[in-house]
This record gives sequence, C-alpha cells and structure tokens, in this order.
Amino acid sequence: MKKALLLGTTGIAVALAMLAFGFVAGSPEIAKAGTAQPVQMAGDTKIDRAEVEGIIRDYLLKNPEVLLEVQDALEAKQKEEQRIAHLGVIKDAKDQIFNSAFDGVVGNPNGKVTIVEFYDYNCGFCKRAIDDMRALTKADPDLRFVLKEFPILGPDSQKASVVSMAFHLMMPEKYGEFHNALLGGQGRATEAAAIKIALSLGADEATLREKMKDPSIPEAFSKTYDLANKLAITGTPSYVVGNEVVFGALGQEVLAEKIQAAKAAL
Repeated sequence: MKKALLLGTTGIAVALAMLAFGFVAGSPEIAKAGTAQPVQMAGDTKIDRAEVEGIIRDYLLKNPEVLLEVQDALEAKQKEEQRIAHLGVIKDAKDQIFNSAFDGVVGNPNGKVTIVEFYDYNCGFCKRAIDDMRALTKADPDLRFVLKEFPILGPDSQKASVVSMAFHLMMPEKYGEFHNALLGGQGRATEAAAIKIALSLGADEATLREKMKDPSIPEAFSKTYDLANKLAITGTPSYVVGNEVVFGALGQEVLAEKIQAAKAAL
C-alpha cells in the first residue's frame, strides 16, 4: 500500500513539476502528455520532455523527502475528508447506530457516553478485544457499551449471529452473559455452539428456533451492512465513539482516550 501510494505521489509530483515548467517558461504546451519533439519556450529556448523529466528525476533523487511530504499531505487530506463524511453519517443515522432495538447493551444502559462495537463472533481480534470491553465497563460506571452484530466471516458467523439476535429478542437481560460466553469461548462460533449457550442460560429451544425465523433479523443485518458501508467499516472490531469511527482492536487505553474525548464534547 505504501509503495503504491509513493508511486502515485511520484506521478503527481512529476506531472505538477512539468506543468510548472511549462507555465514558468511562458509556454503551457510543454506540459502536454506524449510530446516527443522539442517545445518552443520563452526567449527561443528549446527543451524537450526528456530533459524536463531528467531534471525532475535528479531533483527527486536528491530530495526524496518531498515524496514523503506529498504522501503525508495526501493522507491527512483523505483522513479529514473521511472524518467529515463520518460526521454526516453519524448525524443522519444516530438512532440506528446508538439505539437499535436489535443491539445488545452492556455496562450502564443509561450511561452518558456510548461506544458501539461492530463485531463478528469468529473474529480473533474481537475475541481478544472482549477484555477491553469488560475492563472499560467495569472502570467507568457511566459507559454504555452497544454490541452491533456484523457477521462478515462466513456462514458460521451469520448463523451464530442469528441465534444471538433471537436470544436477545427473548432474553435481553441475559444477552451480556450470552455474548461473553460465545465470543469469549474456545473454538469456532457456530449455530450449534450458540444454541447450546442459549439453552444453558435458560432459553426454551422451541421458542428460540422459532425466533430465529423472525424476518426482522435479516432486515437488521441488511441495515447494519449498509451502515457499515457508509462508515467505511470493512473489518472487525470497529467502533463508533461519539462522533468518531475507530478502526481495529487498538486496545483499552486508546478506547479509553476516545471515550474521554467524547465525554469532554458533551
């Protein structure tokens, strides 16, 4: 990725430099692509494309930090554009992000600050990040932690999430226990594994299987996938904290900093 970006910035630098050469010399024609013949410049000076490219190449080889500066500027611009886009999506879809009836909630359900996690039951990083959730909710009594099902790692994940959402519809008060047991357990999360945990927590199997057929469950998944697409979320875990989208399992300390920033903005 870095290499591709550097190659891209190199091309940009060359193109802009050639354009500058043309206009500084008073002859924009030098910037035209595909020019092989010498181009007339101010003062009857002739210079061809190869000479210009050679000058630029020598300059960039002697000053490679220019490419890094261009790369950093491009990345900063893209991040700012993405941040602004996220603000718009979070504003427009606030209830869907923070208050969906299908999402489980742990911590303080009436907490002043909400963090939303997009997760997959078979995501190894999510399994490790569960300890971050436990530690954060234990340390902060004002934290509301929303769990948003985002099964993207194959059929097993999708089926496990169907069971999870059906269990949440039946027994929301025990959803936290279910979530911890399935995500924090050993082995792959499957429909069978999820049902086994649900039954151990008191769910009636016949009722559970009937709830798994609820058409609102695939509808909820569809809305979550659409929301993730708008937020540029392609992996798990990903978080929404206040007005910020946080990608990846960055650890308890980073999330705590984001939470404090969200509190300060209240």
